[in-house]
Amino acid sequence: MRRSAGQALWAAAFLVVLVAPLVAATDAGRSGGLTLEVSLVLGLVAMSALVGVIVVVSRLRSLTRGLGIEQLLVVHRSLGLLVVGLVLAHVAAVVVADPRNVALFDLMHAPPRARAATVATVALLLIALTAVARRRLRLSYRFWRVAHIVLAATAVGGTALHVLWLRHLVENTGMRAWFAALAGGLLVVLVLRWGVRPLVAGRRAFRVRDVRSESGGVSTIVLQRAGMRRTGRAPMTFAPGQFAWLRLRRWALLTDHPFSIASGTRPDGTVEFTVRHAGDWTRMLVRLRRGTTVYLDGPHGTFTVDHVRATGLVLLAGGVGITPMMSMLRTLADRGDGRPHRLIVGGRDETDLLFLHELDALRDRLDLTVVPTLTRPGPGWTGTTGRIDADLLDAVLPGEFRRNQLDYFICGSAPFVAGVVGALDALAVPARRVHTEQFDMV
Repeated sequence: MRRSAGQALWAAAFLVVLVAPLVAATDAGRSGGLTLEVSLVLGLVAMSALVGVIVVVSRLRSLTRGLGIEQLLVVHRSLGLLVVGLVLAHVAAVVVADPRNVALFDLMHAPPRARAATVATVALLLIALTAVARRRLRLSYRFWRVAHIVLAATAVGGTALHVLWLRHLVENTGMRAWFAALAGGLLVVLVLRWGVRPLVAGRRAFRVRDVRSESGGVSTIVLQRAGMRRTGRAPMTFAPGQFAWLRLRRWALLTDHPFSIASGTRPDGTVEFTVRHAGDWTRMLVRLRRGTTVYLDGPHGTFTVDHVRATGLVLLAGGVGITPMMSMLRTLADRGDGRPHRLIVGGRDETDLLFLHELDALRDRLDLTVVPTLTRPGPGWTGTTGRIDADLLDAVLPGEFRRNQLDYFICGSAPFVAGVVGALDALAVPARRVHTEQFDMV
């Protein structure tokens, strides 16, 4: 109930942010024809949407609890594309109103208000380009993230200067009040994101207790709460399936990365993350030495069994997507859960199958069925082969009535998640029963 209320409140807030400038602008336009009035409206809505783009990824707890990180990033990307579209439409309307306005794009001779707008527009286009073509351009995660933040700051700064130097907007009482409210809200969010959250995370210091190899290119980092015995601090609490941002330095604001928590809650305060060393940032983790201090910002996310009521769970993982599933299974075993559960995990070859020995042990503590399947099995493989599709699920799951009493958790790459969601849809599994988390969300 609280989660639904939070979703409704945030949806209403975003609607107000998008619609309010239309109300405030009713008497803010200048006489210049319908086209210029349309361009003004497009620009104002784009500016408000740009603030929304920043807010949804600012790690506000009420947002992450209400919508979940995956849905927030979908909103972030959708709003970002909306902003780019509105800005391009705004520019087009300005040119259509008077073709001589093309001269406003001349950075050498255009007035300052036009130069600020052009710089902001170029920054927005570069953000969209690098976001869409990040992997094709082979941009490292760190470079992409720094570029994303710098370009976003440039877009916001250019937009603010464009509005100020236009003058006629800020001279209007209604628009001036709206701009002040928008700027004040954005400032509060930025202070929380870049000041308060690092400070809070700084108090959540952990020390590396161990780094162990799981298979080729996959390692588990074991962290223990720093000073827990000396200060009496409680262990980090989280719901099974949630994730945290791992930071290697307290104030290095651009060196954190989100990882799903693999462990259950433990009395000794240890927290585990199982990571595939696929990028420049993750490869640094394998070199962490025992005793190194790191920091956690979290937990975050709504991908957890604690938010659902079902007669059983079906956990579907692709490769290292098994990480949050292990947190769920370990926690359920500790709780003595007696419901029947199924874990279906897919991989290319046997090196992609993690925790098989522990899963054997968990089957002694849980009513758990484990179904591994490979798309490129070796000569000695005797298990299931192929992708996790509707045929495989139809063979593994119970009949339609009992099938619809289960909740389904899917984690893996975007293609994996999309494929499994499609297979469940083909089996008429209710969408409200399906919960997803993708590894390439950020």
